[in-house]
Amino acid sequence: MAGRNVGVAVDFSPCSKNALRWAAANLAAPGDRLILIHAKASYQYEEGVAHLWERDGSPLIPLLELSDPRVSKIYGLALDRETLDILARAAAQRGVQVFAKVLWGDPARKLTEAVHKVPLQWLVVGNRGLSAVKRVLMGSVSTYVVNHAACPITVVRENMLPSALTTSY
Repeated sequence: MAGRNVGVAVDFSPCSKNALRWAAANLAAPGDRLILIHAKASYQYEEGVAHLWERDGSPLIPLLELSDPRVSKIYGLALDRETLDILARAAAQRGVQVFAKVLWGDPARKLTEAVHKVPLQWLVVGNRGLSAVKRVLMGSVSTYVVNHAACPITVVRENMLPSALTTSY
């Protein structure tokens, strides 16, 4: 089914990059839009324009703009070369359009809201494999999203073997 909005929750950790690689290699299809969803818990901004999108999040930011450090700074993004390379390869090799959306607030709730607001037909999230005790004390974004989001969710575990992620991404 072409033309889907496939979201990938990213915080630019190794775990979320694994989720991005997995989505690019296994889920993204020609004509789809691969949308990075970045939820920032903090409302502290260096630039003054981000406050305009606190409630509903930023507009969709195209890959070309994401590559510009000035644009990334406006949205409070810290994109690294590895993430940009994964996105560029996905766009070129899979024939997908790449965008990002930045949300401000509780990451678990904001990711769940993004399913409706963007809207997303699929959401991929990483999972750091917290122990049961840590999950109870700290919570788990992926557990919350799996239990509350109204679309298919894929959870990519942090300890997934690189061969299962596909090394071309």
